[in-house]
Amino acid sequence: MENKKTVFTGIIPARFDSSRFPGKPLATILGKPMFWHVYNRAVQCKALSAVYLATDHEEIFDCARKFGVPAVMTSKDHKSGSDRVLEAARILKLPDSSVAINIQGDEPALNPEMLDQLVLPFISDPEVKICTLARATTADKVRSKNTVKVVFSKSNKALYFSRNIIPYASDDNYPCHVHVGLYAFRIKYLKIFSNLGQSRLEKIEQLEQLRILESDIPIHVVETRYVSHGVDIPEDINNVTKIMQEKNNESNISP
Repeated sequence: MENKKTVFTGIIPARFDSSRFPGKPLATILGKPMFWHVYNRAVQCKALSAVYLATDHEEIFDCARKFGVPAVMTSKDHKSGSDRVLEAARILKLPDSSVAINIQGDEPALNPEMLDQLVLPFISDPEVKICTLARATTADKVRSKNTVKVVFSKSNKALYFSRNIIPYASDDNYPCHVHVGLYAFRIKYLKIFSNLGQSRLEKIEQLEQLRILESDIPIHVVETRYVSHGVDIPEDINNVTKIMQEKNNESNISP
């Protein structure tokens, strides 16, 4: 059962410099900066004790204060969002037994139930160390190398992540799972992850979660029906805005 001392904290990494979309967290959507929408959806997850923005830029930090979003300043030198989340966790003095949720800062259409799904395994099983999400789909929809795939065991432990189709399928209608890049870490294992050097498979696939598997640390996978709608380039703003305007975000649910 749940350890009563376990604290679940959401942290939204928001760096200013993006090669494809500089200043992305400040992009205006429906009259508010993008990070505000992510925060506003994340706080709807009742399991989270608090949600913070972790940024590396004064303009984002000041804008967060203006809109009432709790924020912490972090280094500009981090190579990944996970490293930024860890620094924020240290600033906030989160205990090793607590759980940090790495909430993508470019997901303004985030469905809060996805965060509930991430938290649930930690409540039901104190041995869970890291958790992420996956959504069922078919091979024809995920052949792009930019869409990460995952396979997992009967006990929902990740076996492998890849940019290629896994398992291999010549049939376009063959079922597979796309990885949804939300993560929940016990702080102890977030520290371990940050201290690990790049692994062999990570370098080949360019997927940092593979260093965890190569270090024999299990990643629990939860199946979700919700679709992720990230903002990668300015042209994505219009599409995400339409999705957010639809009643109850119904288009954010996979059929």
